[in-house]
Amino acid sequence: MKEALFIGGTGTISMAITRLLATKSDWHLTVLNRGSRNANLPENVDVISVDVSDEEAVKKALAGKKFDSVCDFIGFVPEQLERDYRIFKGITKQFMYISSASAYGKPVKNPVITEGTALANKYWEYSRNKIKCERFLMDMYEQEDFPVTIVRPSHTYDERSVPLGVHGSKGSYQVIKRMLEGKPVIIHGDGTSLWTMTFNEDFAVGFVGLMGNPHAIGESFQITNDESLTWNQIYDCVADALGVEYTPYYVSSRFLSDVGPQYDFEGGLLGDKANTVIFDNTKLKNAVPEYKPSIHFEDGIRRVVEYVLSHKECQVEDPEFDAWCDKVIDTLEEAKKKFC
Repeated sequence: MKEALFIGGTGTISMAITRLLATKSDWHLTVLNRGSRNANLPENVDVISVDVSDEEAVKKALAGKKFDSVCDFIGFVPEQLERDYRIFKGITKQFMYISSASAYGKPVKNPVITEGTALANKYWEYSRNKIKCERFLMDMYEQEDFPVTIVRPSHTYDERSVPLGVHGSKGSYQVIKRMLEGKPVIIHGDGTSLWTMTFNEDFAVGFVGLMGNPHAIGESFQITNDESLTWNQIYDCVADALGVEYTPYYVSSRFLSDVGPQYDFEGGLLGDKANTVIFDNTKLKNAVPEYKPSIHFEDGIRRVVEYVLSHKECQVEDPEFDAWCDKVIDTLEEAKKKFC
């Protein structure tokens, strides 16, 4: 039986992978984390409760163990990956790193994105750090034969939160609440740029297919749905699932960035979601022939809305963001009147 170790293992992306891998008779999974959400793990998954930032404690907990695949879901800055390299060099046949499709250069020169698209993001430090992490790992692959696989997800969602373009620091529920109350919701740009939403269960199939896959070593792969939707279509699907009318209020991404620095729209919009992108998953499908994303956004979002509206813990209100939206809309409406 092959041995896998997940650093994290309970987040939006990793929980679906954890659940899928737990059904595989040829894999045994151990997760290493601080234990905040381990109650949701499958019964046959082992847990090592330790803070991965405590390097010596991790080394002690893993003493004598060997792995076929180690996957880091919570590495964001190069120092964390340098730590991982020190810990796992020599004890794993594959080290998988979750990077981000936001690392691709913006604005895009070609809306069709492949793994060969240049990495650069002048708008978002988060993305620049992911690029640095990738470069460190590939240097270690080239110089030390460290068995790296890099995975780049884009906008991946699960049943616990409605994926949207513009929301506050407490998540997207306040936007859902505005829609239910019949209030307009802010849409960046004019809502016509294309975007891709991927349900985490689809993502998991591609990821598990790369685990222990000899064609994945030294390579990077993006894992996304093949479906491209405009932001108007995305919000319209959400409104349909809620049973309400879609009432958009269009605001330029640059203006949102300028008046909402507390929400980091410069990175999240100008550096990512405001750009039309179409992902080409040919490389992944060649390496993992079983990858055939099947959950269309219209179906996935109905599952999400049903879950969120039936689970109070998912309904985190954000009155500060709600007031900010009203202020932006009122200010722009007043400016229109003065201009006219």
